[in-house]
Amino acid sequence: MRSVHWQPFRELEEVQRDMNRMFENLSTLGRPGIDLGFFPAVEIEETADHYLLHLELPGLKPEDLNLEVSAESVSISGERRAESRTEDHGTTRSEFHYGKFERVIPLPGRVNNQGVKADYQQGVLTVTLPKAEAEKQKVVKVQVNS
Repeated sequence: MRSVHWQPFRELEEVQRDMNRMFENLSTLGRPGIDLGFFPAVEIEETADHYLLHLELPGLKPEDLNLEVSAESVSISGERRAESRTEDHGTTRSEFHYGKFERVIPLPGRVNNQGVKADYQQGVLTVTLPKAEAEKQKVVKVQVNS
Protein backbone atom coordinates (compact mmCIF):
# COMPACT_ATOMS: atom_id res chain seq x y z
CA MET A 1 0.00 0.00 0.00
CA ARG A 2 1.32 3.36 -1.02
CA SER A 3 1.23 6.23 1.45
CA VAL A 4 -0.50 9.42 0.28
CA HIS A 5 0.48 12.83 1.61
CA TRP A 6 -2.63 14.65 2.88
CA GLN A 7 -2.88 18.29 1.81
CA PRO A 8 -5.77 19.86 3.74
CA PHE A 9 -5.36 23.33 2.22
CA ARG A 10 -5.61 21.97 -1.30
CA GLU A 11 -8.82 20.18 -0.32
CA LEU A 12 -10.19 23.40 1.19
CA GLU A 13 -9.40 25.25 -2.04
CA GLU A 14 -11.31 22.61 -3.99
CA VAL A 15 -14.29 22.95 -1.65
CA GLN A 16 -14.18 26.75 -2.04
CA ARG A 17 -14.10 26.43 -5.86
CA ASP A 18 -17.08 24.05 -5.73
CA MET A 19 -19.02 26.44 -3.47
CA ASN A 20 -18.24 29.41 -5.73
CA ARG A 21 -19.43 27.41 -8.74
CA MET A 22 -22.62 26.47 -6.90
CA PHE A 23 -23.42 30.11 -6.02
CA GLU A 24 -22.65 31.25 -9.57
CA ASN A 25 -25.13 28.66 -10.84
CA LEU A 26 -27.78 29.90 -8.40
CA SER A 27 -27.78 33.27 -10.17
CA THR A 28 -29.42 31.65 -13.19
CA LEU A 29 -32.27 30.05 -11.19
CA GLY A 30 -35.44 31.65 -9.92
CA ARG A 31 -37.73 34.03 -11.69
CA PRO A 32 -36.83 35.13 -15.21
CA GLY A 33 -34.99 38.44 -15.22
CA ILE A 34 -34.09 38.31 -11.52
CA ASP A 35 -30.43 37.65 -10.81
CA LEU A 36 -30.20 35.90 -7.45
CA GLY A 37 -26.46 36.58 -7.39
CA PHE A 38 -27.14 40.19 -6.43
CA PHE A 39 -28.82 40.16 -3.05
CA PRO A 40 -28.22 43.35 -1.01
CA ALA A 41 -27.02 42.85 2.56
CA VAL A 42 -29.33 44.21 5.28
CA GLU A 43 -29.01 45.40 8.88
CA ILE A 44 -31.97 46.25 11.11
CA GLU A 45 -31.68 48.33 14.29
CA GLU A 46 -34.49 48.95 16.73
CA THR A 47 -34.97 51.97 18.97
CA ALA A 48 -37.90 52.90 21.18
CA ASP A 49 -39.60 54.89 18.40
CA HIS A 50 -38.46 53.40 15.10
CA TYR A 51 -36.62 50.73 13.14
CA LEU A 52 -33.56 51.62 11.08
CA LEU A 53 -32.96 49.53 8.00
CA HIS A 54 -29.56 49.72 6.27
CA LEU A 55 -29.05 48.14 2.83
CA GLU A 56 -25.73 47.86 1.00
CA LEU A 57 -26.32 49.02 -2.57
CA PRO A 58 -22.98 50.26 -3.93
CA GLY A 59 -22.83 51.52 -7.48
CA LEU A 60 -26.52 52.33 -7.75
CA LYS A 61 -28.24 55.65 -8.18
CA PRO A 62 -31.38 56.60 -6.23
CA GLU A 63 -33.37 56.59 -9.49
CA ASP A 64 -32.40 52.91 -10.00
CA LEU A 65 -34.23 51.93 -6.78
CA ASN A 66 -37.88 51.17 -6.07
CA LEU A 67 -38.73 51.20 -2.35
CA GLU A 68 -42.17 50.22 -1.05
CA VAL A 69 -43.16 49.96 2.62
CA SER A 70 -46.20 48.23 4.07
CA ALA A 71 -47.08 48.03 7.76
CA GLU A 72 -45.17 44.74 8.08
CA SER A 73 -42.42 44.70 5.44
CA VAL A 74 -40.11 46.62 3.16
CA SER A 75 -39.79 45.72 -0.51
CA ILE A 76 -36.75 46.93 -2.45
CA SER A 77 -36.03 46.32 -6.09
CA GLY A 78 -33.85 47.88 -8.71
CA GLU A 79 -31.26 47.31 -11.34
CA ARG A 80 -27.51 47.61 -11.47
CA ARG A 81 -26.60 48.38 -15.06
CA ALA A 82 -23.38 47.08 -16.56
CA GLU A 83 -20.95 49.61 -17.93
CA SER A 84 -19.88 48.85 -21.46
CA ARG A 85 -16.13 48.95 -21.88
CA THR A 86 -13.64 47.39 -24.20
CA GLU A 87 -10.18 46.13 -23.48
CA ASP A 88 -7.61 45.61 -26.19
CA HIS A 89 -5.27 43.22 -24.41
CA GLY A 90 -5.72 40.10 -22.29
CA THR A 91 -8.72 38.66 -20.58
CA THR A 92 -11.11 40.65 -18.43
CA ARG A 93 -12.75 39.06 -15.41
CA SER A 94 -15.64 40.60 -13.55
CA GLU A 95 -17.15 39.33 -10.32
CA PHE A 96 -19.57 42.25 -10.11
CA HIS A 97 -23.23 41.27 -10.35
CA TYR A 98 -25.35 43.23 -12.76
CA GLY A 99 -29.03 43.05 -13.48
CA LYS A 100 -32.27 43.26 -11.58
CA PHE A 101 -32.73 42.42 -7.94
CA GLU A 102 -35.65 42.22 -5.57
CA ARG A 103 -35.80 41.69 -1.83
CA VAL A 104 -38.65 41.73 0.69
CA ILE A 105 -37.60 42.26 4.29
CA PRO A 106 -40.14 41.37 6.99
CA LEU A 107 -40.11 43.80 9.89
CA PRO A 108 -40.03 42.76 13.56
CA GLY A 109 -43.13 44.88 14.28
CA ARG A 110 -45.72 47.07 12.57
CA VAL A 111 -44.68 50.50 11.29
CA ASN A 112 -46.42 53.71 10.35
CA ASN A 113 -45.61 53.62 6.65
CA GLN A 114 -46.80 57.22 6.17
CA GLY A 115 -43.78 58.61 8.06
CA VAL A 116 -41.00 56.60 6.40
CA LYS A 117 -37.82 58.43 5.34
CA ALA A 118 -35.02 57.13 3.12
CA ASP A 119 -31.49 58.46 2.68
CA TYR A 120 -28.89 57.09 0.26
CA GLN A 121 -25.24 57.96 0.87
CA GLN A 122 -21.97 56.26 -0.08
CA GLY A 123 -23.67 53.11 -1.33
CA VAL A 124 -25.81 52.56 1.78
CA LEU A 125 -29.57 53.11 1.81
CA THR A 126 -30.86 53.97 5.29
CA VAL A 127 -34.62 53.70 5.78
CA THR A 128 -36.14 55.15 8.97
CA LEU A 129 -39.40 53.37 9.79
CA PRO A 130 -41.44 54.91 12.64
CA LYS A 131 -43.17 52.32 14.79
CA ALA A 132 -46.96 52.19 14.79
CA GLU A 133 -48.47 53.54 18.01
CA ALA A 134 -49.61 50.06 19.06
CA GLU A 135 -46.01 48.82 18.73
CA LYS A 136 -44.62 51.61 20.88
CA GLN A 137 -46.91 50.57 23.72
CA LYS A 138 -46.25 46.87 23.27
CA VAL A 139 -44.49 46.38 26.63
CA VAL A 140 -46.81 46.28 29.62
CA LYS A 141 -46.12 45.72 33.31
CA VAL A 142 -47.79 42.61 34.64
CA GLN A 143 -48.54 42.13 38.32
CA VAL A 144 -47.25 38.83 39.67
CA ASN A 145 -49.44 37.36 42.43
CA SER A 146 -48.27 34.87 45.01
